[in-house]
Amino acid sequence: MAWSDVEQLFARLAAVTVPGALLIAYGPFNYQGRFSSESNAAFDQSLRERASHMGIRDAEAVDALALRAGFSLVDDSAMPANNRCRVWRRADA
Repeated sequence: MAWSDVEQLFARLAAVTVPGALLIAYGPFNYQGRFSSESNAAFDQSLRERASHMGIRDAEAVDALALRAGFSLVDDSAMPANNRCRVWRRADA
């Protein structure tokens, strides 16, 4: 998914969600611009070789988009194979 598509997803959330709605994303994320494992770095490289617009996203950048859309991070759990389950909740009106 291109970064511009990620931005559009978050920009459109307010129109399709209600206060208290949850948004859940599962997959690898970078933290502070760093890969969490060598396997994630290799995965990112393989994604970018397939299509330059693809790649592992930085958690902080995604969190900033969520915040602008009225969502706050409520959970960030480690999952198998260096993945994360990240959950944001839309603020009440």
